[in-house]
Amino acid sequence: MRCCCENGKIDHLKMEGDEGADPFWCKKCGCNLDIEDIPISGELTKELTLWIAAYGNWIDWENDKLRIDAIELEKRFNQTGVRLMECVKKELGSSYTIEFIPSTTVVMYS
Repeated sequence: MRCCCENGKIDHLKMEGDEGADPFWCKKCGCNLDIEDIPISGELTKELTLWIAAYGNWIDWENDKLRIDAIELEKRFNQTGVRLMECVKKELGSSYTIEFIPSTTVVMYS
């Protein structure tokens, strides 16, 4: 697994949802990392892929406004993200530091 850092060595990851991107980023350079390059189980990769596909379900993209239940939907998305991050931490061990960045889209729209 490589990133855009000068030395290409990744030891600090951030995990966050974003439209059309995999959930892992190099914390130092901001490079989006291919989920398939993260040394985690296939089952966890599948769960993370489903989680990231749910990003933005609280937004009515066609009308560029929040859905009625946006606060609750985003809250559940973030809670699931925290749970999945703990699973990732467990599988990666001490090789990487990982930080979860919660979605704050509802606040941005408000």
